[in-house]
Amino acid sequence: MNDLMKAYHHCESIIKEHSKTFYKAFMLLPKEKKQAVWAVYAFCRQVDDIVDEGVNPKEELFEFKGMFASFLNGELPSEDPMWLALQDVFNRYEMDVQSFHDMIVGQEMDLYKKMYFTEEEVLHYSYHVASTVGLMLLPILAPKKKGELREDAIALGQAMQITNILRDIGEDLERERVYIPIEMLEKAGYSLDDLNKHIVNNKFISVWEEMANKAERLYEQAMSTIHLYPMHSRTPVKGAAYLYRAILGSIRKKGYSVFKTKHYVSSEEKQQIISQM
Repeated sequence: MNDLMKAYHHCESIIKEHSKTFYKAFMLLPKEKKQAVWAVYAFCRQVDDIVDEGVNPKEELFEFKGMFASFLNGELPSEDPMWLALQDVFNRYEMDVQSFHDMIVGQEMDLYKKMYFTEEEVLHYSYHVASTVGLMLLPILAPKKKGELREDAIALGQAMQITNILRDIGEDLERERVYIPIEMLEKAGYSLDDLNKHIVNNKFISVWEEMANKAERLYEQAMSTIHLYPMHSRTPVKGAAYLYRAILGSIRKKGYSVFKTKHYVSSEEKQQIISQM
């Protein structure tokens, strides 16, 4: 096996371990495109891990930005096989460099900002950490339609990130992060103290549902142009959207228990969703 194939296998092992949902959805792509998705995912994962698990994240992120700059200058900045795979992707596709920069900015926000007050702020954050990933993937998934699909790819990323936020409320609180708009909670008469006490009442549910409805409208928007994707990309994008959207239903079914439980869509449910598409 040559070095490039080894590099792609390395990226595959990362997505397989960290995101079974995406791995399952994008398995349906032709080989070359599937590998390209793995490489982009490995890049995003590395930035994510620096911010969430780095010993000195500010310094490590600064260093990573320097590596990305030298990568864009045509160098391989380290022995990490991810760079070799990504170099191949950049050679094959007309990648959107700005979306890579924006994604790093989004991850950086987590180092400086722990609370979000308005829906506007949450959407801004969601664009940076999630929509950017969609924009990175567009040149791979729909090279001839990336301009037309841009807005709805952004909507899909925001829908997915809001879904993450609604699922991970408890986990985020442990890291002293609040992504549910505080303004919205206060308007409903639900305090940060209530949140820290893990109170699930009608006020909490009304805010949760307001955000979930926002996500569902964004999923609808994203799916309105699904026919513009080439056939081979349509099912993976739809699959990722449907599998993610199903998390909201799972949380509702389990009585909004977002403080102690991490909600997943089971393998059986995933199979069922994909078979119904």
